[in-house]
Amino acid sequence: MNTAWMKEKLNTKPMKIMLITLGVLFGGIFLYKAIIELMMKHYFATHTNPVVTVSTMTVDYSTWQPQLKSVGSLRATLGVNVTAQLGGMIKAIYFKPGSIVQADTPLVQQNADSDIAQLQSLQANAELAKITYARDKAQYKVKAVSKQQVETDEQNLKSLTAQVAQQAAIVNKLTIKAPFSGRLGISQVNPGQYLNPGDAIVTLQSLDPIYVDFYLPQQALSQLQVGQNVVVTIDTFPGKQFGGKITTINPIVDTNTRNVEVEATLPNPNNLLTPGMFANVEVKAGKTASYLTVPQTAITFNPYGDIVFLVHPDGKDENNQAILKVQQIFVTTGEARGDQIAVLKGIKKGDMIVTSGQLKLKNGSIVKINNTVQPDDSPSPLVPNEHGG
Repeated sequence: MNTAWMKEKLNTKPMKIMLITLGVLFGGIFLYKAIIELMMKHYFATHTNPVVTVSTMTVDYSTWQPQLKSVGSLRATLGVNVTAQLGGMIKAIYFKPGSIVQADTPLVQQNADSDIAQLQSLQANAELAKITYARDKAQYKVKAVSKQQVETDEQNLKSLTAQVAQQAAIVNKLTIKAPFSGRLGISQVNPGQYLNPGDAIVTLQSLDPIYVDFYLPQQALSQLQVGQNVVVTIDTFPGKQFGGKITTINPIVDTNTRNVEVEATLPNPNNLLTPGMFANVEVKAGKTASYLTVPQTAITFNPYGDIVFLVHPDGKDENNQAILKVQQIFVTTGEARGDQIAVLKGIKKGDMIVTSGQLKLKNGSIVKINNTVQPDDSPSPLVPNEHGG
């Protein structure tokens, strides 16, 4: 009996040791977690979020003129390569390359000696025919010659007069003149050179005014009309704008691109613009409209939505200064123009938003405002010429 009790007591002793050990172990774990939790609560209670310095602005409306944008090329209102109409050797060159000439200014004189001699011969024959016709006409009145003779003299005079006019035209064509006023280009000829019909002599371009040709999609046709204002910018002249008006809208739409060609005319009194230049074109279309606009730097663009950070007061600190916090707001953006972008939904006039410094922000961050430096906020920024032109 005593032996059985001793055996049972010996068997339960390891069990008690194991239970006590497990109790101490789990108790230590729970105590460790409790201490960690208390320490974390104490940390968060005694450590606030760092203050982030940002720049801000108050949202307001901007007035925008609806625009249609495109690119195009400049083209002379009148432009040709002056060519020879008849074959002949160049006797004299009267023009200076690059100069401005008036219409009918002689440019090149081809050798016309033989043609002038033939003209003088024909003129002499025509003068003789005129005298003969006048004499026979007087004699016919006294019946000294027949009516047939007078008619023959008349037709002979007309024929010779026509030959004189034809030869005079040939002589005139050998003096090559400017067909209109404009600026000459680089000379392609030299004295003594033989010109064949159609050979180019020099280019002549009328530069004031000048055309700009550009294309717009067919959807824009309802917003286009002759006389609309256009603004043209050229990379060659950074920061300079050239104004003009639409003068022609092509009556057909390109079946391949579904675009319509538009021609605008620009004053060019100083001849700064030259044919072939690449141009950025803006057409002023429709009535002006007001939009809530912000700098594009104020928008954080993400695949899941566009975000702005709204600044609002959240109580006061121990120095009785307002505590400013940010709230993350999703917005719907519209057209961008220059440094600005229109916000269609999400914010309202008078809201204060962050314009720079968003990378360090999260919902509820405390901020400090420093507006000594503001991001660009112009609908028509001036782009510097990076090529030093």
